Amino acid sequence: MPFDRNAPLPAGVAVGAAWGPGPTEQYAALAARFRPVFARIRAQSVERELERRLPADEIAWLRDAGFTSLRVPADYGGQGIRLVELFELLIELSEADSNITQALRAHFGFIEHALDSPVERRERWLARLATGVIVGAAWSETGEAPRSHFATRLTRDAKGWHLNGTKFYTTGSIFADWIHVGATDADDEALSVTVDRRADGVEVIDDWDGMGQRLTASGTSRFNNVKVDEHEIVAGRAPFPYSEAFYQLVHLATLAGIGRAVASDAAAAIAARKRSYSHAVSTRAADDPQLLQVVGRARAHAWTAGAIVAQAARALERAVASFDRPDALAVIAETEIEIWQAQTVASQLVLDASASVFDALGASATLRTAGLDRYWRNARTIASHNPRIYKDRIVGDFAVNGTLPPGQWRIGVA
Repeated sequence: MPFDRNAPLPAGVAVGAAWGPGPTEQYAALAARFRPVFARIRAQSVERELERRLPADEIAWLRDAGFTSLRVPADYGGQGIRLVELFELLIELSEADSNITQALRAHFGFIEHALDSPVERRERWLARLATGVIVGAAWSETGEAPRSHFATRLTRDAKGWHLNGTKFYTTGSIFADWIHVGATDADDEALSVTVDRRADGVEVIDDWDGMGQRLTASGTSRFNNVKVDEHEIVAGRAPFPYSEAFYQLVHLATLAGIGRAVASDAAAAIAARKRSYSHAVSTRAADDPQLLQVVGRARAHAWTAGAIVAQAARALERAVASFDRPDALAVIAETEIEIWQAQTVASQLVLDASASVFDALGASATLRTAGLDRYWRNARTIASHNPRIYKDRIVGDFAVNGTLPPGQWRIGVA
């Protein structure tokens, strides 16, 4: 059949079109496996938000589909996909529900930690992760916790190693089987431990009260004299060399997915609208050039955010591939600069898109049952992590003075 530019694409096709090809030749087949799950997740996203129902079932669907073991090498029972493929899939998952991507952020980071671990730990954990085990994280501390070291302590007595402390922003740990915890030993040296979430003394509380990302379970975890296996103690501050870049890029992929979702929802709302204002330039909303401009700009912002993430993911993949080079740490530091540059722009694009669509939709779009407000709230909440004003300064310092970023970010009382 000859191509006819005057014949519009079906609405369902247009929504998913023109986001660009995947990062690899095999990406289309890879994504096709998970898109039915993503669609199922998205279909209930507003309902979950209104009911404040945590996405435990939805995370189980992803686990059962093999999504949570995608980065585990095939030799261990995973898929062994590339980083560029992972981040593109995270954009698609975030379009369905950004809460779930953030809830799994620590888990995907832990897989990178396992890949970078010594042989014995690598073998043990990759085998576990391939079976669908999910790992959360507990690193941040609030209140008077010092910036120099964790208040959470690992101590040893005649009965073995024990962990004591309280963490906040323990995103996703309520859905996890294990928790990766940052702590300090008796000599004030930094380390991390991995503990069974259901072990005696572990308490994970759903007390996150943020205005956005409400279903990430980013609340408190308490560790009261939790017994720690000696094999699960790892020295050092950072979980893996490229952790700062990786974790920030997950946030950017999440934002890009939010941008796609808000642009698509706005387009669908205008296409379906029958009412129009007396002072509009068209009696049909779908033909109103002012409304079309708003949606077009929002979609362009979302596309650009996704393109930025794709470029940053390629930079991260190159950095990881440089591990056998003597300048590997310098390459990672420069990659962090690329991702900080991406952060300052991509976050603003999505914030603008998620706010501007209301200009095209009218007062009915502000109803809670419409669920459109969640996009801006979620984007604003994610963008507030690791404040971008500091990243602008650090990028400028690099550009002017060649200064590389610090190796790990910490927050606390100086």
